[in-house]
Amino acid sequence: MLRHDDGEWTAVAGSLGVARERLLLVRQVHGTAIALARRGDAGAWKLPEADALVTDDPDVAIGVRVADCAPVLMFDPVTNVAAAVHAGWRGTAARASLFAARRMTGEFGCLERDIIAAIGPCLGRCCGEVGPEVRDAFRAGGTSDLMLERWFTPGPGDRLFLDLERANRDQLENAGLDPARIFTSGLCTKTHHERLHSYRGHGPHAGRLLGAIRVSARSETGADTAPA
Repeated sequence: MLRHDDGEWTAVAGSLGVARERLLLVRQVHGTAIALARRGDAGAWKLPEADALVTDDPDVAIGVRVADCAPVLMFDPVTNVAAAVHAGWRGTAARASLFAARRMTGEFGCLERDIIAAIGPCLGRCCGEVGPEVRDAFRAGGTSDLMLERWFTPGPGDRLFLDLERANRDQLENAGLDPARIFTSGLCTKTHHERLHSYRGHGPHAGRLLGAIRVSARSETGADTAPA
C-alpha cells in the first residue's frame, strides 16, 4: 500500500466490497481517540483525528495504516461490530487497544468474551529497540512493573527492546477478551521489510500496510448475507 496512490486505494476498497469513499480512514496522531461510524449516519466522512475506529455499519470498511506500528482488528460476531486500531508504541503506552475494546462494549453492547481480535505484522521484539523514555511513557500510562518486565528486555547500554505484539495482546486480555480468541501474526515488519512496509527498514519514504475490516450484512432474521 503506497501513501498517495488513488488507484491502489480504489483496488483495496474494491477487495473489501465497498466504494473508495466508503473505506473509512482517520488522521492518525499516535493517540487514543476513537472515531465512531454508526449504521445510518448521514453525510460524508470527515477524516477525523483519531487512531481507532469502531463501526456497526456493513456499508463501510474501516482501516488503519501502519509501517512498524501494530494494526489491531476486532470483531464481535454477535452484535456485528468491528474495530480497527493503530497501536504504535505511543498508542500502546496509552492502552489504545484496551480502550477500543471498551468502546465496543460501552457504546455497542458487545460482550468481551464474544470479541475476536487479530494483531497484524508489526515491529518485533527482535528489532524494536527503544530508549528508556519509552519505558517511562508506559509507566506513566499506568503499566505495572510486572508488565514492563514482560514487554521490555535489556539491550546495549540503556537501550531496550519492546515486544509491541505481546503488549497489545496482554492489554486485550486485560480488557476481558478470551486469550483463545486473540490471534497474532508473529511477523516483524523490519525483519521482513522486503515484503512488508517498515519505517525502520525503509526510512521516511516507506509505504504503508493497511489493516482493514468490514462487518457483514445481515438479513432481518440476523443471518449473514455477505462475508466480513
